Amino acid sequence: MKIAIVGPGAIGSTFAFHLARAGHDVTVVARGARLAWLEKERAIVTTEEQRAPVEVSATLDAITPWDLVLVTVLEHQVDEVLPALRHSAAKQVMFMFNTFAPLDRLRDAVGAHRFVFGFPAIFAEFKDGKLKAQVIPRSLAALQLTIVTDPAWAEIFSKAGIPTDTQTEMHSWLRTHAAVVVPVMITATRVHERGSGLSWKESHEVALGLAEGFALVRSLGHLVTPSNVAVLGKLPAPLTTLGLWLLSRHPMMASLGGKGPGEARTLIDAMVAAAPARSARLQSLRP
Repeated sequence: MKIAIVGPGAIGSTFAFHLARAGHDVTVVARGARLAWLEKERAIVTTEEQRAPVEVSATLDAITPWDLVLVTVLEHQVDEVLPALRHSAAKQVMFMFNTFAPLDRLRDAVGAHRFVFGFPAIFAEFKDGKLKAQVIPRSLAALQLTIVTDPAWAEIFSKAGIPTDTQTEMHSWLRTHAAVVVPVMITATRVHERGSGLSWKESHEVALGLAEGFALVRSLGHLVTPSNVAVLGKLPAPLTTLGLWLLSRHPMMASLGGKGPGEARTLIDAMVAAAPARSARLQSLRP
């Protein structure tokens, strides 16, 4: 396959690494310091010094009939690349990022016949430009696997070493996911800022925000999905409060909070825009 990856941050670079190692023709489209680093190396390099050669470009070539353009930028960055995607000769365009907003705008931009969406089950970061990534294996499928809306790409990604399942109700899944991760992001941001865990009162407030998020998803006509997350939404407030209180004391939270509040703000703003009267708690928690 001939694949372009727009936005080779940690997630995009993980896909580039696995797809290139599986024999696909991969081009990464980057900018800034990441572009400079990739132009020097001409490969995705891991912290274990494994290399996956890739082509590198500052722009998406419009005339190449890419089998797939995989877009792994953050949601607030996607508008910058939509014109190039719209005019691209790509056969399919897959967006892969957190969002609560309707997907129609993205579908209309590239055409329904080319539109695919996905979400990664990958923990990844850079250390001095080198990729350190952990892909959730199929043995931990009860947690979450990478998901896409197209079964053919699920098979291709799986064969490349990124176990992937198919999700047809992607809009419901994404909105449920946002309802879950926003409280986690709020918690992480506070932990990073102060260097300590949440108080019980703060944990309770964030737990109420979690409950409000689930209620918002349902009020918009979506099922809370997948089923294991639906169970989380039915737990009594004291249990979710305890869970968030304990989570705020996990060492990973300060690192997660170091990424800044931008993504949490974007998701909360979209949730508020969808139902201002049913998101007062989330508005009050916005970092």
